[in-house]
Amino acid sequence: GVLLHPTSLPGPHGSGDLGPSAYHFVDWLVAGGQTLWQMLPLGGVGLGNSPYMSSSAFAGNPLLIDLADLQRQGWLDADALAQASGLCDQAVDFEPMIAFRMRVLALAAAGFEARASAEDRQDFEVFCQQQSAWLDDYALFMALQAQDPDQAWNQWAQPLARRDPAALVRARLALAGSCLFWQFCQWVFFRQWRGFKDYANARGVRIVGDIPIFIAHQSAEV
Repeated sequence: GVLLHPTSLPGPHGSGDLGPSAYHFVDWLVAGGQTLWQMLPLGGVGLGNSPYMSSSAFAGNPLLIDLADLQRQGWLDADALAQASGLCDQAVDFEPMIAFRMRVLALAAAGFEARASAEDRQDFEVFCQQQSAWLDDYALFMALQAQDPDQAWNQWAQPLARRDPAALVRARLALAGSCLFWQFCQWVFFRQWRGFKDYANARGVRIVGDIPIFIAHQSAEV
């Protein structure tokens, strides 16, 4: 077997992801007689851009989303990915890579809202319902964190930090659009992940996961 985090794959958008390079790597493993791919954690990155300090124990990393797939779905304009030309293709430069990818994901979410098919809308709604036990709190946590990324949750207003029910309701209403964005990112991630994993498994390559041994302080669960 081989150990490789997907961000280490080559890719046109600042880092590796679940796009063509991941599928090509599976084919390469098959050609080399390998049957195990140890991927390391696939959760979102936290302090130090580390997936071992993830903002959620359940959510996938939106930075691993194949952006070209979103363009093929019709949710991104033809020139939406053109600005990626300035990103480094030899190593991950997190600051510009994250800024670019999150900006494109926001455009894709808007495109989905405007142009998604009835089938995709239904699939998204079913995903949100089935994953609501963790997804709702995660989306709200990320929306709140985005307001002041440098502030820890225990520095928020006390009603929010202590999960006062009325304060949470007000926050969900005020940040409904942002919460929807983070839900959309998770739907896309898991949709792409299922397709990729099925591809690997069908070719005899099993995926070995990894998780942190603790929950990060700056996380939806804490």
